[in-house]
Amino acid sequence: MSIFDVLIRILIAAVLGGVIGLEREIREHTAGFRTHILVAVGAAAFTLASSYGLEGTGFDPNRISAQVVTGIGFLGAGAIIRYGASVRGLTTAASLWTVAAVGLLAAQGFFVAALITTAVVVISLYGLRLIEDRLLYPHIGTSVGVRVHFRSPGYAPLAQLVGVLQQAHIVIKEMAVEPGEDATDTIHLYLKLPRGCTSARLTALIADLEEVRSVRLD
Repeated sequence: MSIFDVLIRILIAAVLGGVIGLEREIREHTAGFRTHILVAVGAAAFTLASSYGLEGTGFDPNRISAQVVTGIGFLGAGAIIRYGASVRGLTTAASLWTVAAVGLLAAQGFFVAALITTAVVVISLYGLRLIEDRLLYPHIGTSVGVRVHFRSPGYAPLAQLVGVLQQAHIVIKEMAVEPGEDATDTIHLYLKLPRGCTSARLTALIADLEEVRSVRLD
């Protein structure tokens, strides 16, 4: 394989990985634009090493590619643990896993499959979210963002809040701290309310907690 072929395959993996990672970056996930590029390029490099670097050595070239899938599983688990109370981590882990597949396809020269996979992922991340927000959620509930300021720092107030929301069947879709704010006592939540639960009822439920100093809708 020529240097030009190697360059093309690595660059295609980087571009396609960046396209998928852009959506995660826009939504301010830790595993964003650069992380997805690195995963795609790394997967492509390992594939090239297994397919061409071991050629003529007698080693099974599929073993390295197979280990890439296992390695990405550990990386995705880290994203889930980082956002343990949110579905957000699961989506990020899935996108990292898929980006690795895109890198594998690009390195193998299966560019059509890599492009189709990227297109399907982008449509899933962008298009299906619009369908959820505009068509699905109005029938099963609404989504709302809230900012909660606690009276004291620590994990206990947050755990109490999460417990109350779960009892009310309110789903935590995203949890984050805005830049410049005190991460120990202020949290931003993006919640999916069950049908019949209004924003006023939500704020009243949160405000009744002893450890909550203030709550407002974002």
